[in-house]
Amino acid sequence: MVDTHFDLTRDEHGSAAAAASRANEFVGLAAVPLRAWSSLYARAIEPNAFYSPEWALAVTRHVSGDENIDALLAWDSPAKKRLIGLLPVTSTWRALKLPLPALVTWHGYAPLATPLLDKDHAVEAAAGLLAAAKARGAHALIISTLPNEGPAAHAFRTALAREALIPHVLHGESRALLDASADADHLLQDALGSKKLKELRRQRNRLSDDGEVRFSVSVSPQQTEAALEEFLKLEAAGWKGRRGTALGSQDGLTRFTKEAVRKLAPQGQVEVATLTRGADVIASGVIVRHGERAYFFKIAHDEKLSKCSPGVQLTLDITRYLCADDAVRSVDSTATADHPMIDHIWKGRLDIAETLIPLRAGYSAPLFASLISARRALREGARRIVHRYRAFKEKSS
Repeated sequence: MVDTHFDLTRDEHGSAAAAASRANEFVGLAAVPLRAWSSLYARAIEPNAFYSPEWALAVTRHVSGDENIDALLAWDSPAKKRLIGLLPVTSTWRALKLPLPALVTWHGYAPLATPLLDKDHAVEAAAGLLAAAKARGAHALIISTLPNEGPAAHAFRTALAREALIPHVLHGESRALLDASADADHLLQDALGSKKLKELRRQRNRLSDDGEVRFSVSVSPQQTEAALEEFLKLEAAGWKGRRGTALGSQDGLTRFTKEAVRKLAPQGQVEVATLTRGADVIASGVIVRHGERAYFFKIAHDEKLSKCSPGVQLTLDITRYLCADDAVRSVDSTATADHPMIDHIWKGRLDIAETLIPLRAGYSAPLFASLISARRALREGARRIVHRYRAFKEKSS
């Protein structure tokens, strides 16, 4: 059941039968046919590893607050033989606590909201998703994190132009991206310079004083699941564990992570990179893949060794590892903008935007934008207060 403050219970013609007969649908995410979803995921014009059925459904099954998510679907025809578009969505009330007649992309543990669009029918798929949202009663669709210059954004702009509608960027930012087609040593030299690289080599030598330092990446599904267990322990032992946000600190998050990794590892779509010193894991990172793009989803390190930068050491090794992999063209850091660590190592940038897509002529874009911007400002202010309070408590303890 959709949690909204406007009528999304029937299509705009007032007939559930009429909606079912069209090629576009609004359904519960769990009701999407798995075979059709998996096929579309493999054919997507732009990657988004976090909208795979294995990942998204694991979140909805286990993470509190992410149950009963819906999806916009676009099919090739009313016969529904080929799924050409999919986008998980929720209401503005559920996502933003704003009673607006709009739908918002769902991103439960997905740092990206790029819709899945069939590479051979991308514009038609985008148009179908918009039609499904409009038929549900929405005046606008808000895509929270959409790469500005990707083929998905282009498909939406083309579909909107046919209706003389223009998307509205609510908020934009850039995050670190690795060009994995380049030579890793040249990239690192350009990014860090000789002096910093020399200092990092010195720190690595200090780490090795108490045992051999080795970098490894899980190969088999069994190795990946075992390495994930070590990652969860390491993350829970750090500041995220103290704040209760580590994947291993909440039962639902742990179950989601383990299920997603268990299902994706046999397909080669997830791996865990590990830095060890002797028998001890001192840094660990989770990497997810979709097509030619990889995603540096999570990182954890032994905070007792921070002076020797184990997290940075792991990132350098991951950089070399992924640049040497011909199957990977780029790596999304999935980090926040201006991240203090990864931004200095990966100098490429992925420009993403929170984009408001109008579905009807005459909708109040300025009103929607001002309400959403005000909500974001309040949320960011509250977050800063919480962070300062936690920092004060940690210093006082």
